[in-house]
Amino acid sequence: DRRSLVIEAAGIDDDERSSVAWSIANTAAASGMDVTVFLVAAGADWARKGAADNARPNPLDPPMSQMIETFLANGGRILVCPPCAKVRGYTQESLIEKATIAGAPVMLEELIKGAASLSF
Repeated sequence: DRRSLVIEAAGIDDDERSSVAWSIANTAAASGMDVTVFLVAAGADWARKGAADNARPNPLDPPMSQMIETFLANGGRILVCPPCAKVRGYTQESLIEKATIAGAPVMLEELIKGAASLSF
C-alpha cells in the first residue's frame, strides 16, 4: 500500500509553496497513492469554504480551488489541525466538504502505516 502525507503550513497569503504542495499531492493521488494532506498553521486556510476560489499563487498552475477539487475527486483526504482551525475561528461547518478537523494522532497514524511525508 503506497501512502503519502503532505503537511502544509503555507497559506493563502504565502508564496507558491502552497501550489507546489497541492501539485505534488495531486500527482500522488492521480498515481493511485493513498494521500492525506494535513493543514497546519496558515495552511488551515485552504480548507475554509470559499478561501481557494480566487487564489492562484503560481499563475502557471491551475487555480487552487480546482487543484483541491481534483485532489478530493482522486480520493485524497484533507485533515485540519484543531488548534490551527480554532485560532482562526473555523468550525467543521466552516470547512469545505470532505475536509475534517483532526489532530496529530490521526496524522501520525498515517506515518505508522508507512506514509512517506513531505512538508511545505
